[in-house]
Amino acid sequence: MGKSQASFGKKENEKKRQKKKNEKAERKEERQASAKKGQSLDEMLAYVDEFGNISSTPPDPTRKKQEIKAEDIRIAVAKQEDMEQEDPLRKGTVAFFNESKGYGFIKDQETQESIFVHANGLLNPIKENDKVTFEVEMGQKGPTAVRVKAAVPPAPAAPAL
Repeated sequence: MGKSQASFGKKENEKKRQKKKNEKAERKEERQASAKKGQSLDEMLAYVDEFGNISSTPPDPTRKKQEIKAEDIRIAVAKQEDMEQEDPLRKGTVAFFNESKGYGFIKDQETQESIFVHANGLLNPIKENDKVTFEVEMGQKGPTAVRVKAAVPPAPAAPAL
């Protein structure tokens, strides 16, 4: 009968697999040999101090504990009037608007940030460089201008007769 049909590459791959398997077995034996067996319960315990740090020593029972009154504990959200109210209506200038695609960007006068606007959020038609008022809501990808209204343009001059 002829030689084995196994190629050189197949033999090399098999050698690599066997080498990895042997190395893994050696690491397992090392871990088992270095593992501490038979530790007492006291050696395995850990304690947490009043600051949240983990230590191996138990807390001192003679130390005086700090008393906290129940009425001093506040679990609530600040009331709406406590928080600073900002005007939801903002002013800005249309920096870019593509009428065919129905979207653009408004530059806020106060923060100078660029805010996305979609045709669905318009109250009346706008174009580039228009002064507008708008409100901001969080959209899928960030702040979005809604209820966008063009500032009242100056009245056209009366035609001469």
